[in-house]
Amino acid sequence: MDSQPPSINHKSNLSRIIYEYLDIILGIIFSILTYYFYTTGQQGLSVLSTAIAIGAFSLTVAEIADILADRFEEPYASFVLTFSAVIVEIVLLFMIIIHASDSTQGLETVKGGIISAVIVDMNVLLGLAVLIGGLSYKEQEHNEDTSSTYTTLLLVATSALLVPSIINYTEDTQKLFSASVAISVLLFIFYIFIFIFQTKTHKEFFKIDGKSKFEILKKRAEKRAKRSKEYIEEDSEDYIFEKLPSLINLFLIFIFIFIIGVLAETFAKNGIILAKEYGISTGLAGLIIAIIAVAPEIMTAIKAAKEDEIQRVINIAMGASTVSIMLTVPILMMLSYANNIELTLDFNAFQVGALLLTIILAWKTTDNGETNYFEGISHLMFFSSYATIATLYS
Repeated sequence: MDSQPPSINHKSNLSRIIYEYLDIILGIIFSILTYYFYTTGQQGLSVLSTAIAIGAFSLTVAEIADILADRFEEPYASFVLTFSAVIVEIVLLFMIIIHASDSTQGLETVKGGIISAVIVDMNVLLGLAVLIGGLSYKEQEHNEDTSSTYTTLLLVATSALLVPSIINYTEDTQKLFSASVAISVLLFIFYIFIFIFQTKTHKEFFKIDGKSKFEILKKRAEKRAKRSKEYIEEDSEDYIFEKLPSLINLFLIFIFIFIIGVLAETFAKNGIILAKEYGISTGLAGLIIAIIAVAPEIMTAIKAAKEDEIQRVINIAMGASTVSIMLTVPILMMLSYANNIELTLDFNAFQVGALLLTIILAWKTTDNGETNYFEGISHLMFFSSYATIATLYS
């Protein structure tokens, strides 16, 4: 008789539940620990547990967004994930603005977080995914129009950010603030045209072309043939978010983002105190925030690369970077202004320079419509250099 004893089945089901909902379980556990450490004045442990809780719940948001993405086609599929991740980024950065409005170091951390989010997306996310995908497949193909379009958009957006940075040298704070507002408005208007370009007039630029799509589908079919039917059915039949309607899943995303927002307030409050106490540079602080916000996207991109969906990786990495600049900046400016906080866009030379070099590197590694593992290593090497300087740069 092939059936297993009830006790073994029960153990297997329990293990499966823990595996499938580990992110939520960890989020709850570390949220409780955050409250305990916060109330007992253990700031270091409070920041650490809060970061883990935010990361865990962000992963849940990414998983639900990934399920929704599977129900749509590109470019809408990538939008779901990038927008949900950028909302988490905005929540984290805005909480720091609120708790550090009277601190130059705090506002510099926010600026570092904005730039670092793009650096992490374009180098860590893209680099890891291309590396891992390249180790599984010798070369992976994507639509070269996608990377060409995105790098052009990012180059224009980065050039726009140079305006307030240049005006900063005039030492006229009123002109600097006015320029920051003007640039944020222009970036938002520019993104409206980009959104129309992506979803209406040139959707084909953000999808894999016919020949490559045929080859990818062929590879997937071969891969599925090696798996047992029982494993595939077992793999997804019990995951609750797979069963829920899209509207309910969308509502749950906002619930989890609200929880992240509550945790982010504690993270910002204690994190600022801790950064001052240990002399953590604003560059490193911004980098930590970016990694926390982008981590779920990285996991999704790696999964897509393993499935030979490098087109989706490009859409996620470059799409998230575009949204990070063109929506995060205007929204943070608007929220700051509404709270009588003067946030300006005078990024330092290191930040703007690193951003420009990142875009150039991404353009060179993706412009031919093919990626390999060496190009992934190149992005990771660039990020390692950036992280080293950011740690020491104050």
